[in-house]
Amino acid sequence: MLNRIFIKNFALIDSLEISLNKGLQVITGETGAGKSIILGALRLILGERADAKAIQNSDSKSVVEAEFSLDATYRTFFKENDLDFETQTIVRREILPTGKSRAFINDVPVTLEVLKSLTGKLIDIHSQFETSNLFNEEYQFKIIDSLSENKSLVYNYRQEFGEFRKLKLSLDHYRLRLTEGNKESDYKFFLLNELNEAALDDFDLEEVRNQLKKQENAGAITKNLKDIFLKLDAEEIGLLDSLNYIKSKLGRVADLSHEFSLLNTRLGENILEFKDIIFELQNEAEKIEINPVILEELNEKVNRINSLFLKHHVNSVPELIEIRDAIAGEQSGFEELQGLIADTEKKIVEQEKKLNKLAEDLSRNRKKSIPDFKREMEILLKKLGLEKGRIEVELTQKKDFTTFGKEDIRLLFQANAGFPLKPIETAISGGERSRVMLSIKKLMAENDELPTLILDELDTGVSGKIAEEMGNVMRGMAQNMQLIVITHLAQVAAKGDDNFKVLKEEISGKTQTRIIPLNREEKLQEIAQLLSGARITDAAVSQAKLLMD
Repeated sequence: MLNRIFIKNFALIDSLEISLNKGLQVITGETGAGKSIILGALRLILGERADAKAIQNSDSKSVVEAEFSLDATYRTFFKENDLDFETQTIVRREILPTGKSRAFINDVPVTLEVLKSLTGKLIDIHSQFETSNLFNEEYQFKIIDSLSENKSLVYNYRQEFGEFRKLKLSLDHYRLRLTEGNKESDYKFFLLNELNEAALDDFDLEEVRNQLKKQENAGAITKNLKDIFLKLDAEEIGLLDSLNYIKSKLGRVADLSHEFSLLNTRLGENILEFKDIIFELQNEAEKIEINPVILEELNEKVNRINSLFLKHHVNSVPELIEIRDAIAGEQSGFEELQGLIADTEKKIVEQEKKLNKLAEDLSRNRKKSIPDFKREMEILLKKLGLEKGRIEVELTQKKDFTTFGKEDIRLLFQANAGFPLKPIETAISGGERSRVMLSIKKLMAENDELPTLILDELDTGVSGKIAEEMGNVMRGMAQNMQLIVITHLAQVAAKGDDNFKVLKEEISGKTQTRIIPLNREEKLQEIAQLLSGARITDAAVSQAKLLMD
């Protein structure tokens, strides 16, 4: 139940506080006094968008606060959201001069989603402008489901439907990726084969380039080596013979003087190293052959690698290996993608089975409740002056799943006898809307757990006996819930357990909106004014007494 509303620095409200009780709470006031401002502030508590333009004094923040009485059934919500449960819970919304807003539950900062989730269970505001909801498919399903005890079923169905939509989106995403991948698949496959044929893992580019250079210069290398060997083995005095001669002479010198022994040894070692070099040169010279086939193969290898470098915009073999492995990974990724598609399709089939079962249960419960809804609605409509009013609910099976199940809904209506039922949006007049909506709200209130309902001028367009009956219906609704009604009708105001009046006054040169509770005498005067206008007559006072009695 809503116990208290506090509003500060909001539009025409400097500071306003109102305490509310159980039963029928009636708020009256002249047009433009500020009733809609109070409701606008209260909608902030329901999580609606905050607007910095609503701040009266831009130097300070705007505050809207509501205090609710809660029972133990709300403990679970508080526990799930890591909040301390209080039987007297205060919900607050602050709008800063910058336009940013903050939300609090029992002084703990919360997100707007958490705020909406709580207050949506506590209070519902319905204004005269929302009677068009009658034409809305979602609202029509909401009416029937509230009477069908489908609350948990609807929740379960929407959870499963949400999962179903996620799976469908995933499947579409996987299929798109596969289609796009297949477009490039042939080209990627060609690139992979090309890179595999290059045998990159065992390829030493530097070594191949050296071999190529050796083949390209084999003639010059061979000629130079031949010249070296000719000098070594010249018939007159070859280089090796000269070295041996020098070694022999130095050996004799070393025998004559030990000072030359070390030099003799070093010369001998160098001559051995020189002979070893010559031996290796001879071996290498024997290996060299001028072979056009080998030259062509080496050229082909280098050209292929250089071509791959250009094609893939890299400069090294390790980079080519990295690209090859990435493409190979993509190819195996296609196989994984096909596996994901198959797995998702199986999950969708299983999800469809669950949804079909839940949709069938929803439809069965709806069909079961429709006769009761029709009967009770027509009883209420008769009380409200629509004696010949008829209403019907038409459910039509659909092929595909929607948020509401696997069926369409149409609310059919006719206010006069002898005419066929038509879709309510084409068959209902302005004056009939209020009565139909009030009847629906009454039935929903009886089957819903909502503790507080606010009706904002829902009685617009009715008067006389019908207004009296609307007041009776509202009073009946208020026996089981807190009903807050904003009205211009004396017949409705007279039924209030508590009455309040919204005033617009000039205080210290500034127009301000405020709200005051009315005692019995003030209530009498307010009802008389609603009956007669600005000048309250004795007849209006007498009529007001009769209405109150």
